[in-house]
Amino acid sequence: MAASTKEELVAVSAKEFDKLIRLLEQVDAEVALAKDADDTSIKDVIGHRAHWLELFFGWYAAGQDGRAVHIPAEGVKWNELKQYNAHLRAQQMQLGWEEATQLLHRRYDEFVAWIDSKSDAELYGRPMVGGNNNWTPGRWGEAAGPSHFRSASKYVRARLRS
Repeated sequence: MAASTKEELVAVSAKEFDKLIRLLEQVDAEVALAKDADDTSIKDVIGHRAHWLELFFGWYAAGQDGRAVHIPAEGVKWNELKQYNAHLRAQQMQLGWEEATQLLHRRYDEFVAWIDSKSDAELYGRPMVGGNNNWTPGRWGEAAGPSHFRSASKYVRARLRS
C-alpha cells in the first residue's frame, strides 16, 4: 500500500533505500559492471535509479513553476522507456561503480531533504501539478524513489544469485 503521510513516506524511503544499500555493499566493481543478457549491469540499474529521482525533481519543479511537465521525459512516451533507458545507459557509460553509488546516495539525500521541506498537505493534499492524474507529489515521489529502490533490490538479488 502506498504511503499517504509524510511520516509513512519517510519510513518507506528509508526502509527500501537501506535494503538496497545493504545489498550493494555485497557487490564489487567487477560484478557491478558485468552486463546481463539485456546489456544491463547492476551499475546501470543504480545509475538509472539516481536519474529517475532527478527526473522527479524536474517534474515537480516544472509544475510548481507553471512550466510544462514532461513525464517520463521530454519527447518520451511511457511505451518508449526501453529505448530511453538504453540511451541513458549510453550517457552513463563512463560512470564508474563508485560514482554510481555515490550519485544514488546524493539523490536519496536530496529526496529526503525534499520530503523534509514539505508538509503532509503539500505531499498528499492534492494531485501534483502537471502530473496529469490523481497522484499527489508524495505518491509520485514514492514511485520515483522507494518503489525504484525496491525494484533495484530485486534486480541485484537476482544478479547475485546467477
